[in-house]
Amino acid sequence: MRRSTGAEGAAGHLAVRLLGPVGARLDGERIELGPPLQQAVFAMLVLRRGHVVGVGQLVDGVWGPAAAPRSASTAVRTYVSRLRAALEPDRPARARSRLIVTAEDGYLFPAPAVDVDAEVFAREAADRSGSAEAAYERLTRAVGRWRGVPLAGVPGPWAERRREQLTESLAVAREELCAAALALGRYGEVVAELRAMVGEFPLRERPHGLLMVALQRTGRQADAVRVYDEACEVLARELGVRPSAELRELHRDLRTGRTAPSPARPGTPAAAGGGRSGTGRTAAPLPSGIGYFTGRGRLVGEMRDHLLRARPGHSRAMAVATVTGIGGVGKTALAVHVAHGLRAAFPDGQLYVGLGAGAVPADPAGVLADLLCVLGTPPDRLPLDLEERAALLRTLLADRRVLLVLDDARDAAQIRPLLPGTAGSAVLVTTRAPHLVVPGARSFAVDVFTEAEAVTLLGALAGPARVAAEPEAASALAGSCGRLPLAVRIVGARLAALPRHSLSAFGARLTDTATLLGELSHGDHTVEAAFHLGYRALTSTQARAFRLLSLLDAPDLPLPVAAALLGMEESAAEDLAEALVDAGMLESPAPGRYRLHDLLRLYGRRRAESTERAEDRAAALRRVLALLYDSAVRVARTALPDDVPSPAWLHAAGRSGIAFEDTEQARAWFRAEHAVLTSAVEQSLASVPDALRAAVELLTLIAVCSLFPSRGHYEDARRLAGQAARRAKEAGEPAYWARALHTRAWLSCLVGEYAAAEADLRTALGWAETTGDGRRLHMSGVLLALVLRATGRVGESEAAMSRAERFAGDPDDPASPAGYARFVARLHVAVGADQPPSGLPLMTPLMRRVDTHGTSLVRAQGVVRLGAALNGLPRPDDRQGTGA
Repeated sequence: MRRSTGAEGAAGHLAVRLLGPVGARLDGERIELGPPLQQAVFAMLVLRRGHVVGVGQLVDGVWGPAAAPRSASTAVRTYVSRLRAALEPDRPARARSRLIVTAEDGYLFPAPAVDVDAEVFAREAADRSGSAEAAYERLTRAVGRWRGVPLAGVPGPWAERRREQLTESLAVAREELCAAALALGRYGEVVAELRAMVGEFPLRERPHGLLMVALQRTGRQADAVRVYDEACEVLARELGVRPSAELRELHRDLRTGRTAPSPARPGTPAAAGGGRSGTGRTAAPLPSGIGYFTGRGRLVGEMRDHLLRARPGHSRAMAVATVTGIGGVGKTALAVHVAHGLRAAFPDGQLYVGLGAGAVPADPAGVLADLLCVLGTPPDRLPLDLEERAALLRTLLADRRVLLVLDDARDAAQIRPLLPGTAGSAVLVTTRAPHLVVPGARSFAVDVFTEAEAVTLLGALAGPARVAAEPEAASALAGSCGRLPLAVRIVGARLAALPRHSLSAFGARLTDTATLLGELSHGDHTVEAAFHLGYRALTSTQARAFRLLSLLDAPDLPLPVAAALLGMEESAAEDLAEALVDAGMLESPAPGRYRLHDLLRLYGRRRAESTERAEDRAAALRRVLALLYDSAVRVARTALPDDVPSPAWLHAAGRSGIAFEDTEQARAWFRAEHAVLTSAVEQSLASVPDALRAAVELLTLIAVCSLFPSRGHYEDARRLAGQAARRAKEAGEPAYWARALHTRAWLSCLVGEYAAAEADLRTALGWAETTGDGRRLHMSGVLLALVLRATGRVGESEAAMSRAERFAGDPDDPASPAGYARFVARLHVAVGADQPPSGLPLMTPLMRRVDTHGTSLVRAQGVVRLGAALNGLPRPDDRQGTGA
């Protein structure tokens, strides 16, 4: 774009109003600016006067690239034509316009005598010269220029951005005006205005501080303290943070009776520690490096080498590095550490900008204003337009070697205007978004500490001797922190403040998940606040998805399970999950798999418990349990021929089950998702009222199908079956209690724990004998006979089988106990693993040789043959065939 050298031929004085409804007067005469879209074109041209504004820029500003109609360019030309007619009513029809000139592929407002109220306001608000009385009068005039919402009724993304910038500027000016009034002793006059500001901007700390000062100096000490308490409450509730150090100091002055100073203007040295006063994003030199920087040696070296490409002679392109990771993983500490190590390579300066990727991320225009001021541009010389500010930054940095650290970026659109653009300078960006794309940038992913790194940092902070004296407790502390660097640093700092506490005693405080996040807090640093910044940036749909995905205690989630938790189709669930990955609130270790850090899952669970109804949380777990059960049912039905009738308890699978190609694929899936299954069953039994039936039937299928390969998996399943039995007993469900005991006995057999299996079977049989439950008398009796045979108690085994056989019924009737046993035998033969861990699964290959009809668990002869083979006894003659 080129800049006009003058305003040749321009005539008349134009006064433009933007601080309210858009209006204009030419030599005092009111100009009709037309409909809102036309007003948007006019405002863009006026605020960029002296520059050519392309038709494409006008289209993007008025409608946005995605929403612009096909006729947008034509509409822009029509609006320009009408504006020319309104501004120059006496211009001959074919004469060229002197106020809106066609130039290149756009239009130029040649900058005649123009007064724009927004620009006059900006100059007056930025002027810091003169006495306090002069400042008060000047700011009063500046604030008085406002007549409502700026650019009221003007549509489009450009107008929306400009409204946000102007509204922020007004808030700062109102704060300055109140501060000037306090400096002049007009305490009572500003109380009402400050109360209004606190109501409008509850998260801005400076109005709270100014109001506290005004109240104290009018003798209302208690009211001033109450304002501080309200500020603490709203900041904790909405942001999860404490007030700034400046506001806390002001509160201490109030409590001790000292005269409280007025809170400093944002951006001045006195306010630099506040962090959230005013914009809270003032560009500044690098913060000091973090104490006891630990680990990350490879990353530091690679990042350093990449950024050094910006040195003259090494590359023609600017070097950009992005550092990605979840909140609390140490991105900022790493970036600042690397930047300090490169001080000599960037002799013209190193600048740090906090972009605050929360619910209200830093506006690039405001960040550019901060950067330009730091680089020496007077406030009254700042361009109003974003592109002009970006161009000025590139000009100022063109011949300099500067390292720019952009911390906590939300997306590429936020940082693109901030890039220097020429070789010599470099940019280091930190972000939670792993897929943030900046042309030419190299991405560096930051993970949690290794255990050794976490323990090393604990030792550096709490004392190496204490860690050396309790190495196991130190490792446990690192584990309780999830090896998250921020959490480890907080625990180390707390231990340093408690020199007489043992590590193990302190570690005991971190074992309760209900209080763990509260314990991970020290001073201004909290793990919860770090997570809350990312959470606030989510849309309502994304936030709910995050809460639901945090409900399951599994190390990671396959896509089908994530979809079940969310209650939606897999394609829609994948889109939401990937959006959470982009927001840094979820990780994706592999395609179709998602993972939450333990502490982040705990944070999400707390948000769910305070936001989601209990029935909605239960429904999410119920859907996962249904997915697992329906998938196991599909395994069973796929493995058996169509003519094999299913027992009634194997109720119809819903549509949520996974369709496996064969049993090997099914076994591989259940093996991979063992943690998901364990968590779903355990949590459902604990918190979902109607989960008992599905949980017991799922565990029964797992046991019968022998889907797991290792003893550890079956030990977990045994534990869950015991939990199901206790739950059934508490709920007054004796049939499911006996069935859960039988299932635990079968699982005990799978790991060779015959004594435990026998105890459960005898308990279940005792209940069956008192109630006359024939199915339980037969099934548990057959399994008891096998256990007795396997332990060499042949006589007892024969007696137990004889009793069980009396209740068998017709094996061809699927509803009979024998039909049930026959189905179980055939399913075990069809799906059971060939090489199980130990115990009765050795029957599987034997049953495949001797049992073609599933009657080995129905009649005594089958049990005899299996038991004899199992314990090495000679097998009796088989005169009745393989189906005995």
